[in-house]
Amino acid sequence: MGRVSLEGIEFHAYHGVFSEEKKLGNRFTVDIHVFTDFKKAMVEDDLKATVDYFRIYQIAKSHMQEPVKLLEHLAHLMIQDILVVYPSLRQIDVIIKKHNPALGGVVNYSVVEVSYPNDYD
Repeated sequence: MGRVSLEGIEFHAYHGVFSEEKKLGNRFTVDIHVFTDFKKAMVEDDLKATVDYFRIYQIAKSHMQEPVKLLEHLAHLMIQDILVVYPSLRQIDVIIKKHNPALGGVVNYSVVEVSYPNDYD
């Protein structure tokens, strides 16, 4: 088994509960790790035998463009769409960071991490 990851994907998006977040938006960073068997891809040099991280990026980008209230829900939506494309994945970890959340003090970012299958049990 191996891991294919995209780390530090940056977006400006409008996710959040508060009206200011929905109007002004914020900077977000997304990390996605998918775990799969890619032995065939290693031997045969064939993209079809592994996970195409361009498709993973496209899924993340499409969900970042559709505002939701909770980052937990956003990560869940990404995982669901990744599983549609790659149903045989053994594990998916999605980490979403909201930079400088409006909490009334200095906070670098808030973080939500959702894992499939663990958080789906």
